[in-house]
Amino acid sequence: MMLTSPSNALHGTAHFWPIRRSRLCRSRNFTRFHSGQRSGGANLCSLSLLSARSSASRFRVRALVTPDVSEDADSVGDGTLAFPNHISVKIPFGNREILVETGLMGRQASSSVTVTDGETIVYTSVCLSDVPSEPSDFLPLYVHYQERFSAVGRTSGGFFKREGRTKDHEVLICRLIDRPLRPTMPKGFYHETQILSWVLSYDGLHAPDALAVTSAGIAVALSEVPNSKAIAGVRVGLIGGEFIVNPTVKEMEESQLDLFLAGTDSAILTIEGYSNFLPEEMLVQAVKVGQDAVQATCSAIEALAKKYGKAKMLDAIRLPPPELYKHVKELAGEELTKALQIKSKIPRRKAISSLEEKVLTILTEKGYVIDEVAFGTTEAQPELLEDEDEDEEVVPEGEVDQGDVHIRPIPRKPIPLLFSEVDVKLVFKEVSSKLLRRRIVEGGKRSDGRTLDGIRPINSRCGMLPRAHGSSLFTRGETQALAVVTLGDKQMAQRIDNLEGSDEYKRFYLQYTFPPSSVGEVGRIGAPSRREVGHGTLAERALETILPSDDDFPYTIRVESTILESNGSSSMASVCGGCLALQDAGVPVKCSVAGIAMGLVWDTEEFGGDGSPLILSDITGAEDASGDMDFKVAGNEDGVTAFQMDIKVGGITLQIMEKALFQAKAGRRHILAEMAKCSPPPTLSLSKYAPLIHIMKVHPSKVYFLIGSGGKKVKSIIEESGVEAIDMQDDGIVKIMANDMASLDRAKAIISGMTMVPAVGDIYKNCEIKSMAPYGAFVEIAPGREGLCHISELSAEWLAKPEDAFQIGDRIDVKLIEVNEKGQLRLSVRALLPESETDKDSQKPPPTGDSTRDKGSPRKYVNTSSKDRAAAGASKVASGDGLVWKKKDVRRASGGDKPMKSNEEEERGSLVNGEATVS
Repeated sequence: MMLTSPSNALHGTAHFWPIRRSRLCRSRNFTRFHSGQRSGGANLCSLSLLSARSSASRFRVRALVTPDVSEDADSVGDGTLAFPNHISVKIPFGNREILVETGLMGRQASSSVTVTDGETIVYTSVCLSDVPSEPSDFLPLYVHYQERFSAVGRTSGGFFKREGRTKDHEVLICRLIDRPLRPTMPKGFYHETQILSWVLSYDGLHAPDALAVTSAGIAVALSEVPNSKAIAGVRVGLIGGEFIVNPTVKEMEESQLDLFLAGTDSAILTIEGYSNFLPEEMLVQAVKVGQDAVQATCSAIEALAKKYGKAKMLDAIRLPPPELYKHVKELAGEELTKALQIKSKIPRRKAISSLEEKVLTILTEKGYVIDEVAFGTTEAQPELLEDEDEDEEVVPEGEVDQGDVHIRPIPRKPIPLLFSEVDVKLVFKEVSSKLLRRRIVEGGKRSDGRTLDGIRPINSRCGMLPRAHGSSLFTRGETQALAVVTLGDKQMAQRIDNLEGSDEYKRFYLQYTFPPSSVGEVGRIGAPSRREVGHGTLAERALETILPSDDDFPYTIRVESTILESNGSSSMASVCGGCLALQDAGVPVKCSVAGIAMGLVWDTEEFGGDGSPLILSDITGAEDASGDMDFKVAGNEDGVTAFQMDIKVGGITLQIMEKALFQAKAGRRHILAEMAKCSPPPTLSLSKYAPLIHIMKVHPSKVYFLIGSGGKKVKSIIEESGVEAIDMQDDGIVKIMANDMASLDRAKAIISGMTMVPAVGDIYKNCEIKSMAPYGAFVEIAPGREGLCHISELSAEWLAKPEDAFQIGDRIDVKLIEVNEKGQLRLSVRALLPESETDKDSQKPPPTGDSTRDKGSPRKYVNTSSKDRAAAGASKVASGDGLVWKKKDVRRASGGDKPMKSNEEEERGSLVNGEATVS
């Protein structure tokens, strides 16, 4: 395949590119040759190269040059262009430019674009349904984001070898795309809209998430969707004390801040991220840097949409009739105001629902609402109400031309419908929202009687579940979270399969569950929803900063947060409950953290205010639904660890966000003070049911020696000691997990003995004789470590066979007298005997016959525990990838119920081979 760059597509010699490295796309409709030309004179398709410059900062539009038809590489035989609307544009994207192309791929969609940053390419398409769906208070917008493994030259695992269900990190990016787009959509637009975003190429440096959000903003701006403003997204990092816009993946490894920001050219729509206790002042500075970058990108997108975008479907917007608002206010105004003042959620919800049905019934009885089933339509059809004064066309039987016959419906004249039932419910909800806002603005009081910065009553307790490793019950108002902590080894870590190419394991993860019972409803229980994934990740990031390192606490930590009651801010309740549960499980956290959700009433002038927005602390569910902002902030008294903001209006200013941050800081301090009153308090120690993990360091050369052939040795250690698992890593780190201290001590002693470094002259007491041979006895000087005591060294007297002096199982004292080149140990009993006796016995002639063991020979029995023979110190070191052997694998691997025994002679040689380091 021959591809040419745009500069030489029309003139000069074509350049040849390898197919496997090509980043260009060729349509299947592409015709290689003009009619009448030979194959050797092929004209090639002119496509733009996908490249981006990092230094350019201005917006440039570069259209394809329209060449002469006879020489055009994009033309087909009849002289028409294959890609007449192919547009290639470079727009600013932080400190560099990205390449935007449209009109080349996905031309049947409402709009489609490919956006390139370095060698990372994201394709995004927007499609709309032809027929609007039923009116509702929720925009029918669906976002699907997928990272294709082919983008990095891989295939997914599993049997089918293709991408399956959406992964959690893909769900998070779907939410990043969805949340900033919704505030820009007009009310009354009910055409189902689907946004598909695929990562087609990934270079490992330029992250695709912010690029996908910007790509979606460009695609929507170019489509027929009647959005009000173009949006874009950027990432901001804090590296070396400097804020960097859209840093590379490698740069983000050193960043103290991970801030994602999306907005328009004039306002902020959403922010999300986490930091290492970043002060509010610095977070505001980071948002300002990101907002400036977003404004530049959005201005370029607006210019692109103005020149190449499609006409917006403004005529598809359908709003309820203005007269309906008047009727609903007259019927429900006074009663609705009283219902909104009910403090408890369930009674308030039932009262409002009953009032809604009452209003709908009254309007129906008055003839403003007609049963839709009876008439089969929700709107009066004017053409059906007119008199038929036109002559009907008579078609002779058997001469029907289906192209000319128009089937006319039977004329009916129902009572004209002024309002539909759906319109009544939409208007009722909007009127409820406005009355709630009016009460806050005029009286300064909320539905539960709190002030603007008031916090609901807080109650917390720990140790609710005796068999769990850690648990807490956190209650704030009518929101309640049950947090449970489970500790385990590396096998419990969560495996993440991503585009990076290497398996990643999370040693800490939080799983959030929101059952329908938490709001008193009946619902379906299934896989975690996108909302549950997003809320769980936010709480996880808030807690991750306070966890100890793997060196200090070598456990995998799992937190389950189950929402038992919900009336707003359940994710922040998960942060508070999770922090208490971690302390109850004995996790040495750096400090306590808490979370709070902030709300906003934007337009106060409409309700008699001075026009200044009002910020609400610790919002309820009704204030979230009827308000203009949901800003969640988690951290301690000094800084922020996680944050997430969703806007339901056209956007907010930096000043409002700054005010909300500092009001949230005061709220967090109050919540932390209440958490300190937890009763019963956290235990701050490991549960007796939690596994024990001990870390020890051996010489790296001893790792495979401890594992043995096929894992035989490590399995025998697990079988002999009774521990649950042993994790051995290439750098010499050995992690032992056990359920009790006794088995842990046995495993420590065995490993220390097998990896110890013996020195000539060392004396070992109370050692057991493990086996006999004609030439001597094999003595275990430490668990798993044996040496040979030659027959000549067993006694000062001459022995015909070792059994004449000792038997298997006897315990003796020995001295190490030699370590040969192979690392084998030579022991001696004789060297410990008094010199006079040794010299005296050496002068005696050897006996001529068989002799028996001298019953009166001196023998020492010193009862020393395995701890005395094992090296005591366990060092804390960083862990890497290794092998984990668990207790349940021992019998299965041996092929039977009996413990495995390796070849004795091979075992002896391998036990004493090499060196070991004991800390």
